[in-house]
Amino acid sequence: MGPKKFVQQFYKSDALIDPEVMATYIHPDIQIEWQSSKGLIVLDREKLLGLTTELGRAYIRSKARITHLLQDGDFITVRYSHYIKTIENPREEVLLAHFMVIWELRDDKFYRGYQISQVF
Repeated sequence: MGPKKFVQQFYKSDALIDPEVMATYIHPDIQIEWQSSKGLIVLDREKLLGLTTELGRAYIRSKARITHLLQDGDFITVRYSHYIKTIENPREEVLLAHFMVIWELRDDKFYRGYQISQVF
């Protein structure tokens, strides 16, 4: 599977809310530098799986709508909007935030991520 297809498959999966699914996509030495509304957050594998667990407790559905997907070698740039459905209101889809991320792949897994988000 090519890098673009790998990334599309990831964002179509439940990886953002299911740590077991997330674990299949990430390199053991993953690191993400995330410029969020709270400042810089650096996530390693353990912290990322913990965040995914927390999201899975709060949201029953997660959907990423990709608007841009560009590849340069082992680097993939993705622009997407993240929509969720909450446990409290499972019928309403809510825009959580807009994201832009540059992924570096290694061994057919996500190895490095450089992400910025804007809460809606």
